[in-house]
Amino acid sequence: MSESLIRALCQGGAFATVAFAAVGSGLGAGIAGSAAIGAWKRCYGQNKPAPFLLLTFAGAPLSQTIYGFIIMLLINQKIGTTTNPELLRVFPLFLMLGILGGIAMGVSAWMQGVAGAAACDAYAETGKGFVNNLMILGIVETVAIFTLGFSIVLLLSIKEAAPVAAAAAQALQ
Repeated sequence: MSESLIRALCQGGAFATVAFAAVGSGLGAGIAGSAAIGAWKRCYGQNKPAPFLLLTFAGAPLSQTIYGFIIMLLINQKIGTTTNPELLRVFPLFLMLGILGGIAMGVSAWMQGVAGAAACDAYAETGKGFVNNLMILGIVETVAIFTLGFSIVLLLSIKEAAPVAAAAAQALQ
């Protein structure tokens, strides 16, 4: 397999992280945003003030795209500092980390949007429980934060094998 193809697969994996996270963020923000619009409509219909704080629930799923972007940057940095023999050995890791990490972050964002939709409905109806609702969104966010953290740990564990191999070969001579 050529080096350019391997690098392209690694970069594809890097972009997959942000792409899958962004898909989830779009779904989640769309779901929660739709609920916020519906809740505001009910408030207007009842001549109640429309709570501006519903934007917090609708926008919460967007942070997962940032987490995906961070992983994309870290994978690209690792690709740039990795020698050809090492890259050949670990490129499936970069590819799968990007795809699976992005999916995990995307699902977190999507489900955060579902929880955010319920939070919009509850807060607009009662005017109470903002912090409690926000804590639930934080719990769902934790899945993406764990994925980010574990991805960083995994990326930091990749060591350059080429200098070690060169030193071992020199020691044998």
